[in-house]
Amino acid sequence: MTTLVLALLAGGVIGLSLGALGGGGSVLAVPALIYLLGFSPGAAATSSLVIVALTSATALAAHLRAGTVRLRGGALFAAAGLVPAALGGALSAGLPSTLLTGAFALVAGVAAYRMLRPSGTRREESTVRPSRVALSGAGLGGVTGVLGVGGGFLAVPALVNVVGLRMRDAVGTSLLVITVNSLAALAARTGAAEQLDWAVVAPFAGAAILGAWDGRRLAAKVTGDTLRRIFAWVLLAVSAFMLIDALASLG
Repeated sequence: MTTLVLALLAGGVIGLSLGALGGGGSVLAVPALIYLLGFSPGAAATSSLVIVALTSATALAAHLRAGTVRLRGGALFAAAGLVPAALGGALSAGLPSTLLTGAFALVAGVAAYRMLRPSGTRREESTVRPSRVALSGAGLGGVTGVLGVGGGFLAVPALVNVVGLRMRDAVGTSLLVITVNSLAALAARTGAAEQLDWAVVAPFAGAAILGAWDGRRLAAKVTGDTLRRIFAWVLLAVSAFMLIDALASLG
């Protein structure tokens, strides 16, 4: 199977998950770029940020029109992650590939576990403390910068449990957070971004954008719990594979 076909297929699947779940796309983009398309962990992280920023911004426009983006809580959450995302992006350049792979596997495993857990009690948005929102946003920004993930798989539960949004609004608002964090992390990786293989990244991103539109339609037909469970088990398998790979590299 050619590289172009693999890029298109992987991009379509990732866009589908991003559009349907408001997150998760980037956490599959990195292993797809590494194991299917032969990217190094560092190049995969930078490429993932480009792909997810473009896809999230496109999906965000649709959610804004649908009225499912809560700008007040989302803006504070996103703003708190700007500096940590930029610092994480700069820091990641000096980290060993094995460490990045292992850390990514652990974060993916945590994300899968959180998706399989029942949601906590939703808080009312008006009663949420801004300090908690800012702390959660900063942590998510740091993860985005270092590992090259948009962080929607962590943003959605945080927006539900910390900011107090309904699931539908959390999915839409998470796209705002993902877009902002990804762009901030990319700004710290300008040198790396110039060396990307655009012959792979461009079709990957294009397929992801088209997939995100289908994902939004899929979310209207299939329950969110069903989608999350399926995605969580796939993510758990990917996490285990990457962790084994990282440990094998140490040996």
